[in-house]
Formats: sequence, structure tokens, C-alpha cells
Amino acid sequence: MASRGGQQQQDKQGEAVDLSTLSAQQLSAVKKQLDGEVEHLTSSYAQLSAAQAKFKECLRIVKSGPSSFEKDKSVLVPLTNSLYVKGKLSDPDRVLVDVGTGFYVEKDTASAAEFYESKIKELASNIQGLEGIVQAKTNNLRVVEEVLRQKVLAQQQAAGAGAAQAS
Repeated sequence: MASRGGQQQQDKQGEAVDLSTLSAQQLSAVKKQLDGEVEHLTSSYAQLSAAQAKFKECLRIVKSGPSSFEKDKSVLVPLTNSLYVKGKLSDPDRVLVDVGTGFYVEKDTASAAEFYESKIKELASNIQGLEGIVQAKTNNLRVVEEVLRQKVLAQQQAAGAGAAQAS
């Protein structure tokens, strides 16, 4: 983890590395790695949020209750994201729940609602943890960028001073 005072970054083994001892090239490599990690974590965050939204929509539909469904009512059944077939509800009190990796379980609407609520809570917890990790990595990235900027400015000033002395 980076700290502004000592400007240290933990390496992969968890040992602190003083950023001021690294060269500009090494700092650029660390910055590139952190950029990639932040991008990956942000993408994961978006995917978790999308999954949570889908579960919330499923929960909303299940909680709307069997009263909104009529027996033998004509419905469209999704086979894929873009392929639907006509079907009829045989028992509006029972639903098929996708429990993952293409497995479906028949549940009553109350059990399905409990399942979706637990999934929403689990994802909320994961999202919250991921937010903290993204914030920490973003802070580390800012610290690395600042140290890198200072190194580049120092190199430019040293090059300018060397050129002035040579004249």
C-alpha cells in the first residue's frame, strides 16, 4: 500500500518498496501495472453491478407474485438472449431459478425470492469490498504518478543545469 509520507509501495510479496529509490523507468512499469489492475477491477465492479441489477429484476418479477400471472397465460420463454418461444404458464406459483452454470431448480415463489435476496446481499458485500480495493489501488496509482512526475522534473532540471555548466 502506498503512503504519502514515506511514499512506499508494497511489492507482490507484501514488502514495502520506497518509491523514491526507483528509477523513472521502473516507476513507469509500476504505473502501467497499476493502470492495468485498476482497469480490471473497474471492469469487475461493473460486471458485479450488472449481475446485481439482474437479480434485482428477477426478485421484482418473483415478488410481483402469482396474482399477476394467470394459469395457461401465453408468455414468451427466453431460450437465449435473442431467441424466445411461446409458452403457457402451467403453475404460476412455481418458477425455474437459474442457480448458475446453466442449472435450473424449480422453486415456489417465496423460496425464489429468498434465493434472489441472498444473491443480492452477497453481491452487495462483494461490490463494497471491491470498491475499497479500487480506491486503494487508485490512491497507489496517484502516489506513483506523483513520484514519477517529480523524478522526471528532477531529471529535466539536472539536464538543464548540466547544459548550463557546459556552456
